[in-house]
Amino acid sequence: METTSERNTATFTHLSTLSQYIIPFGNYIFPIIIWSSYKDKSEFVNHHGKQTLNFQLSLLLYTLVLALIAIPIFVSVILQNIPMEAVFNDHDFVIRNFNFEGNIGLLTIGATAVLLFCLLKFVEFFLVIYASIKASNGELYKYPLTIPFIK
Repeated sequence: METTSERNTATFTHLSTLSQYIIPFGNYIFPIIIWSSYKDKSEFVNHHGKQTLNFQLSLLLYTLVLALIAIPIFVSVILQNIPMEAVFNDHDFVIRNFNFEGNIGLLTIGATAVLLFCLLKFVEFFLVIYASIKASNGELYKYPLTIPFIK
């Protein structure tokens, strides 16, 4: 039976990942600090700390893969169309001579990678909230699609 303190610590471990929206790399720093402070004191907090860090590391890996797909595609499409002409008319910005037809396949793949990244961040937010609720109720939780980096 987990104490209220253990449940609160495990809940805060999950919620601390949301600090990434305020502090760069806060989704790694704060869970590591909390988990390393309490991992020897409570098996419950140890489990939730590992799950939190594994989930964040998995998301980092997925994000890097999507970036490695999207960024080179967009850069190559822009570089292929470098002799484009930009015109400023009053308050309008017009780009001429950009060939969308020849690059629609690559642009679709790049846009799909960007959309998957947005979906990943959206799902991450709700999974963190759900895991926090589970921890607060004293239940063990395992994030889906998580690679077990820390065992």
